[in-house]
Amino acid sequence: MTQGLSIGLDIGGTGIKAGIVNVHTGELVSERVKVATPAGAKPESVVAATQSLLSQLNAPENIPLGIAFPSIVVDVVTLLAANIDQSWIGLNAGQLFSTRLHREVTIINDADAAGVAEVAFGAGKDIPGLIIMTTLGTGIGSALFMDGVLIPNAELGHLTIGRHEAESWASNAVREKKQLSWKRWSRRLQEYFAELEMLFSPSLIIVGGGVSKYAEEFLPRLSLRTPIVAASFRNNAGIVGAARLSSRP
Repeated sequence: MTQGLSIGLDIGGTGIKAGIVNVHTGELVSERVKVATPAGAKPESVVAATQSLLSQLNAPENIPLGIAFPSIVVDVVTLLAANIDQSWIGLNAGQLFSTRLHREVTIINDADAAGVAEVAFGAGKDIPGLIIMTTLGTGIGSALFMDGVLIPNAELGHLTIGRHEAESWASNAVREKKQLSWKRWSRRLQEYFAELEMLFSPSLIIVGGGVSKYAEEFLPRLSLRTPIVAASFRNNAGIVGAARLSSRP
């Protein structure tokens, strides 16, 4: 029985992961499968990696597929390539994936997908006002929701904080590369999130990405007026949100 099920696939700068999701509850009903993002992240190699994941899931072809992608996405065309190959810029990625995977494909910005999961089922459920979803990983992704409605393709990871672009200074990849302690990294996050708070006065900030499983190491160190919490779905939020969006008419 496939009714109410969709595949969510989340393409990141370092890993690609997928699972089958109950779009009514947000629950993964399969194991989560994952492969490393191919070096260079060129279109052909990324598509091949997604084919490998779909074969591992062994999902019927009539199940919808949603892809969370690290780029601005407008009408299934990818317009940014911060952590992937530049050949994605201006590419009709929706058509590429659909043709090669032999499925109807929905493609969305990865942080937007994560936010959809959290607003529908997780930390942002039934929260009025403006919610900012952030994902701390290879870069910094972001998504905006006003009273539960997505405002797509917010790229707040590219804000300038002092002399630095935020994601080149405060992403989790930077923490790992520079071997920053949680305390030192939290100081950078404090400046970043304080800037978001000043600019947007949100009702809630949600922090996702793989590092969110260590949220107790850094979120309590931040001093904000705005409540700031870890994503309920942690690093599975992109999978769940992409799957949910693929199931909508």
